[in-house]
Amino acid sequence: MTTTRRTLLASALAAPLATPAFAQAQSAAAWPNRPVRVIVPWPPGGSTDVLCRLLCEQMQARLGQPFTIENRPGAGGNIGADALAKSAPDGYTMAPLTLGAWHINQFLYTRLPYDPQRDFQPISMHWELPNVLVVSAQHNPANNLQEFIAWAKAQRNGASYGSPGVGTTAHLTGALFTTRLGIDGTHVPFRGAAQIIPAMLSGDLNFAIDNLASYIPVIAEGRVKAFAVTGAERWPTLPNIPTMAEAGVPDMVVTSWCAMAFPAGVPAAIVERASNVIREIKQDPAFADRFLRSGARPVFSTPAEVTARVARERPMWQEVVRISGARLD
Repeated sequence: MTTTRRTLLASALAAPLATPAFAQAQSAAAWPNRPVRVIVPWPPGGSTDVLCRLLCEQMQARLGQPFTIENRPGAGGNIGADALAKSAPDGYTMAPLTLGAWHINQFLYTRLPYDPQRDFQPISMHWELPNVLVVSAQHNPANNLQEFIAWAKAQRNGASYGSPGVGTTAHLTGALFTTRLGIDGTHVPFRGAAQIIPAMLSGDLNFAIDNLASYIPVIAEGRVKAFAVTGAERWPTLPNIPTMAEAGVPDMVVTSWCAMAFPAGVPAAIVERASNVIREIKQDPAFADRFLRSGARPVFSTPAEVTARVARERPMWQEVVRISGARLD
């Protein structure tokens, strides 16, 4: 009887000491034990959607639970980002957030329905890619970037450039490019590359400086001419396309990137587990090759490194938004 009473007393005393950390560790070890909802703030078929599906396919295979894609496009990614921010912080809702959600949109809108510094918990970087300047092979006589610049400056009505919407990196890069080079540029917003490309091929749109991933197929087919990428280096699968600097336009290194995120408040142990799984996936050479051929470079980082990058780049994008004159209220 005495032994039993001592055992019960010892158990009662030990239990409070184990609860917080032990419960969180158990929760992380069991994660995920049901389907994970993945909110994509952009339409199906775009680069963010396609690259997210590649990652989620691997996460599902490794973790044994469905990662269900839910496209929530609109308002420059704000609809999907807001849906993530307002989700339960239990580790069962995540999203690929691009530059707009992390810092650009706060300079475009007077008010956002979420706070990018407060409402998101980074998991890891997902991908990075340059933009590429493209023109219609049939409707533009230029054969390189300098010839295109001369052609654009000679147009009486200026040169029109397309983007997936006001405030996207394609819009802001186009505005930066035309402003620096003294081109009379007219921005024409579309829903995405699926609408921009036909407009260029028909001759209704002069050029675009848009995400490389969306244009690889038409570049390969020869239907558009690619004059330069905005990365610091040439793209591995398109070695014949020069960088902006190599083509004679310095200081035009602009890359788009995406980071996977939970809503703020998800237990640290679950964040760490999700981040570690993404790291394992990114170390797979076959996965990296699929990404490169899709037009993006797979990138891993710690959650803290995502936060640091956002803080580092925020002033630059604030200045680019100012130059563009873009505003969405």
